[in-house]
Amino acid sequence: MSLLDIKGLTIHYITHQNTVRAVNDVDLSIDTGKTLGLVGETGAGKTTTALGILRLIQTPPGKIVSGEILFDGKDLLKESEHNIRMIRGNDISMIFQDPMTALNPIMRVGDQIAEVVYLHGDCTKEEAKERSLHMLETVGIRAERSTEFPHQFSGGMKQRVVIAMALACKPKLLIADEPTTALDVTIQAQVLKMINELKAVYNTSMLLITHDLGIVAETCDEVAIMYAGQIVEYGNLEHIFDNPKHPYTIGLFKSLPSLDKDVERLSPIKGLMPDPANLPTGCKFHTRCDHVCEDCKAIEPAYQEIEPGHFVRCLRVERGEI
Repeated sequence: MSLLDIKGLTIHYITHQNTVRAVNDVDLSIDTGKTLGLVGETGAGKTTTALGILRLIQTPPGKIVSGEILFDGKDLLKESEHNIRMIRGNDISMIFQDPMTALNPIMRVGDQIAEVVYLHGDCTKEEAKERSLHMLETVGIRAERSTEFPHQFSGGMKQRVVIAMALACKPKLLIADEPTTALDVTIQAQVLKMINELKAVYNTSMLLITHDLGIVAETCDEVAIMYAGQIVEYGNLEHIFDNPKHPYTIGLFKSLPSLDKDVERLSPIKGLMPDPANLPTGCKFHTRCDHVCEDCKAIEPAYQEIEPGHFVRCLRVERGEI
């Protein structure tokens, strides 16, 4: 059963100079207890999609132009601001990309977690404080450190505090925006293991935003590949890792080092992500694609299901040419 169902989500940033088309007609679905990995280059629209779910798009200049975000059967875009504030932190939580800026530098970490519990947990301040100490212990931080300030913690410890805040109210959906980017490799593994264990305990669904396909392989049930504000390929791990179809997905895998193949040089995707204020016509990837044809430059490819549960946005795949 789908906990989150996004249909046709479009988000633009409108200024006097131009319109930045950050997210364009995105469809996503996450089942209860499952993890969806959202993968793509910087600037693809991943974080904007996540902020759109929580209705945290800054207006102006940001605007959710169209679409539906169905959470537990309710369209979040039609909910009042008061209702959305109750949903944030309680039913949907987010681990923000940078733990250094996600925490208030002048509040003790225990008070920051307790505030979340008190605002959403229907409890007394004493109960909220006890819950905050329990959450710190849960993420591997001694309870006595609750009186310390964020600057007294390392990067990995700050990220653990942010995770404790996000999970304090046992949310149904956790949005993790590159939760390990600022951490070294050994701490990354610890943090991911901890997130997965806590997710299992609370039966929480997760949207994991990342650049790292290795993390996706270890953590996710399904994968959405995002490019220039669109989902270009979507499927389960077997679809994406064993049978990738979109040239962009294939390019991502070719640019990774492999222990199985003896190659002298990697094959990076040529060029750069297009400017979202001036997107190319037709297929948004055609300026960087090795399989481009004249139709790709003029015709917008449809989002097609090529096998059960495996969707691709590519003209040449649709025609069976690649």
